[in-house]
Amino acid sequence: MATKTQDFTAIFKDVADAFPVDTKAMEEQFKNQTALAEKLSAVALDAAGKSAELSAKWTQDTIAKLEAMSKSKVEPADYAKAVTDFASATAESAAENMSAFAEIAKKVQTQTMELVLAAGKDISDEVTAAAKKATSEVTAAASKATKK
Repeated sequence: MATKTQDFTAIFKDVADAFPVDTKAMEEQFKNQTALAEKLSAVALDAAGKSAELSAKWTQDTIAKLEAMSKSKVEPADYAKAVTDFASATAESAAENMSAFAEIAKKVQTQTMELVLAAGKDISDEVTAAAKKATSEVTAAASKATKK
């Protein structure tokens, strides 16, 4: 009495055939990733541009204050007043500009989080749909393989 060993080759072939490479899904995922990268790049470049403008304006304002301070004065006390005025104006300007930089950073953070959360939701929806499709395909392949 010899027992015949079941040939699993056909079963594995059927299961492998049930998982065809879906290039359309891969292309769609690539498009989604590049779209997200484009949006994130736009946020970063916008922030860089605004930061550069702010830095340039701050520099120009500081130079203008230095020019005013460096002009010759009639009285020696006027030099002390000019230095004090420059230091006071510079401190005020620094506080204002640092606040403006913080606003730019906060906007970048908010926009980035919105993009990441939206992308996460889209990915979650895609994964759920793919899992449902894969489950039905595996179930169908397993049923087909067991009936052989």
